[in-house]
Amino acid sequence: MTEQQKLRITEKFSYGFGDFASCLYWSSISTYLLIFYTDIFGISALAAGAMLGLSRSMDAFFDPVIGMIADRTKSRWGKFRPFLLYGCVPLAIAGFLTFTVPDFDSKGKLIWAYATFNALMLIYTAINIPYTAMLGVITPNPKERTALSSIKFVGAFAAGIVVSATLLPMAKVGGWLGATTVQRGWQMSFAIYGVAAIICFLIVFFNTKERVLPPKEQKTSLGKDLGDLLTNRPWLVLLATTITFIFFVALRGNVTAHYFKYYVGSQTLTFPNVPFLPKSVVGSQVWGWESLVSLFNTSNQILSLIGVMLVPSFARIVGRKAAFIILFLIAIVSTASFYFLKPDQLALIYGINAIGSVTGGPLSALLWAMYADTADYAEWKTGRRATGLIFSASIFAQKQGWGISGGFTLVLMSGLGFVANQVQTAGSLHGLVQLMSVFPAALGVLSLLILMIFYPLNEAKVDQISSDLKARRAAEGNVPATT
Repeated sequence: MTEQQKLRITEKFSYGFGDFASCLYWSSISTYLLIFYTDIFGISALAAGAMLGLSRSMDAFFDPVIGMIADRTKSRWGKFRPFLLYGCVPLAIAGFLTFTVPDFDSKGKLIWAYATFNALMLIYTAINIPYTAMLGVITPNPKERTALSSIKFVGAFAAGIVVSATLLPMAKVGGWLGATTVQRGWQMSFAIYGVAAIICFLIVFFNTKERVLPPKEQKTSLGKDLGDLLTNRPWLVLLATTITFIFFVALRGNVTAHYFKYYVGSQTLTFPNVPFLPKSVVGSQVWGWESLVSLFNTSNQILSLIGVMLVPSFARIVGRKAAFIILFLIAIVSTASFYFLKPDQLALIYGINAIGSVTGGPLSALLWAMYADTADYAEWKTGRRATGLIFSASIFAQKQGWGISGGFTLVLMSGLGFVANQVQTAGSLHGLVQLMSVFPAALGVLSLLILMIFYPLNEAKVDQISSDLKARRAAEGNVPATT
């Protein structure tokens, strides 16, 4: 495949199924895991926060190990695809057990939570890092990578839509699955998600190829790989940007369900009789917090998906770095605005969130496309390529951000007097508002400044690197893989 050739649309969309499968779990964890542990599973906010913070931080150290193992894997299917084939069933089993509530005392439940959640995250790591690293080896074309990364996140946000729209309705007593207890509803829901994830990962495995190979004469070692990584300036800048960006996203996402349950609460909504609305919602009705937060998260995912679909064209016009800066700035302002919103201002809550979703959704897609560029930069600079390590170390930063922010959120809520399923104090409610607005916005500003000031790869530099690598590979006879 030459630089000018394009990937088949079927291969692009098949690759996107992998992030759909991954985000059935990631969206559930990032959006609902905290409220599952405090309100369904039955452990305190402080205990859950400590467990999540410790578990996610420790699990993150497994990421580079998987990346280096994947870089050294040799099979007839390539370096990364075998992990999808052999990891999908264990992932589904671990997810089912994580969202199962055992009939144990509080100590036994905490042990179960530690064991199952850590198993889930370790298996998730072993399949998601090789899947993500495939972004750097399916095609050497930077523009095709941007399109591929966008489709990857189409899958991610599509899964977010599914989780936001279906998890709570499926899990509640008497819901779509007819569960007799809410605990049983959650368990049954993740049985369904597990089967769907297995099918999606197999679609990726059977319909994609790995084409970008390491240099034929590459001699690698753990020391060289780590040395290359730590001297890769563009990657280091993206690492710092990613950590602070994840804090921006995670602080808000972690507390969204609590924000609606305890701050917004139930609301009486009145809808006119217009043609595009179903008759079931016309007139005045009381909407519970579950319906409001499901609508909020579902609309968030749909609008983020729209943003991701539009970003390749926008990035081609202004460049990826400029696109990231413009979109991130709008998303930060939208997030900060939540500080001024009152519980009954639902039109503003949903309207401002719509702006933030369309502009904030594509940011992750742009980041991952730029990470693929840093893998090219390392090969261009050193003559060695460690795609798996680059992406695994990046996911390591993601998990550290999610883990620390999850623990910080619950510890802060506990310190402000939060008690699950009780009327909250004024201090606790104010803390929820801050976690939805000014705290993540401040971290967003920091993340944006890091990228604006320090990231050295513009479009011209990326094109130069791509052209030089193409010529170097042709001279070395390093042809694309065909299996």
